[in-house]
Amino acid sequence: MSRALSQIVDLDHTSGSPTSLLRTFVGLHLRDLGGWIRVAALLDLLAAAGVSNSSTRSAVSRLKGKGLLIPDKRGTVAGYRLGPGAVTGLERGDRRIFSYRGQRDDEPWCLVSYSLPEVDRSKRVQLRRALTGLGFGAVIDGLWIAPGHLRAEVEDALETLEVRKRATIFLTQTPLTAEPFAQAAARWWELDTLAARHSEFLGRYDHSAPHPSGSGHADSGPPACPEPREAFVLWLRCVDDWKAIPYVDPGLPPSALPADWPGMRSVELFAQLSRSLAEPARAHVREIAAGG
Repeated sequence: MSRALSQIVDLDHTSGSPTSLLRTFVGLHLRDLGGWIRVAALLDLLAAAGVSNSSTRSAVSRLKGKGLLIPDKRGTVAGYRLGPGAVTGLERGDRRIFSYRGQRDDEPWCLVSYSLPEVDRSKRVQLRRALTGLGFGAVIDGLWIAPGHLRAEVEDALETLEVRKRATIFLTQTPLTAEPFAQAAARWWELDTLAARHSEFLGRYDHSAPHPSGSGHADSGPPACPEPREAFVLWLRCVDDWKAIPYVDPGLPPSALPADWPGMRSVELFAQLSRSLAEPARAHVREIAAGG
């Protein structure tokens, strides 16, 4: 897979791994620091999140191989800067991760039909991987479906893989299926697995979100403005656990989902955590990066 496409969707690393945490750190904070950070500051910050110095250095090597980080010594100070083109990929990720978009029942669907010969098997595998990573569901081999608002992202993926001329995109109303549409959707997407990911996120972080008095919780929860170091670690791990979910959950409309769907509750929880943790986390990173 090309570097450009790997920045569209990267499913190579399990959340919580040193490489995943470093990639999340880069996406959250490096642009805010002007695109460069001291090696010592990076090691200190990742150590606070439980990543050893040796594991951070190994993770840096992996991201250097993907073109995301480049060694950059400034004077006598060793550091890393964002690689060329990294900002575009990170901004694309921001839109997906921090701006969850749910589809209404009256909005169009995006269907992608393609045909690639056996000689292009590797491209076929890459395209399937990209479509899965963008949240498309497989109707049949060579025909994929997702909410219409993902049209631009799939156009980008097709162009990146140089298969746009082999694919046709349709914008259509809800497909007419033989069974109830929700049953068809359950075949096209692994909704049980996706629901489990939302429920896991809720179970892991619900206690970390501030809850107003009278919300039904035994107490008011943690303070709305935690200590910056605590906020940094919690926000880093929260985003690292969340970031893959908006890619595999394309924001299906109510008609395609079971009645007890946990997705919107986890979307709201992530928004609450962002409001309480993001700014103190940024403040902590700035302080450490500046040598505080």
